[in-house]
Amino acid sequence: MNRTLLSKRLKALADPTRLEILSLLPDNDRCEGVYNVSELADETRITQPSVSYHMNILKSAKLVKSRKMCRDVYYWIDRKELDAVRRALSGISK
Repeated sequence: MNRTLLSKRLKALADPTRLEILSLLPDNDRCEGVYNVSELADETRITQPSVSYHMNILKSAKLVKSRKMCRDVYYWIDRKELDAVRRALSGISK
């Protein structure tokens, strides 16, 4: 992973609200456990516009995926990309 992408992803992960949101999301797109913005707002007790803002940052960093189902967009962690961040960080000490 290049340094620019790693830096973008680390910045996305550096926010406590985004970490809280990630802790709620599943790592698959099956129906159970996925959240839309309204549900994430209820769980985190922050406004829907704030959740949307944070989700856009996480999506831009390619740390979450989404799918529109009916009227809502549901989100889950992109486990492959999150694991790539972990591997890149472990490679720094070598």
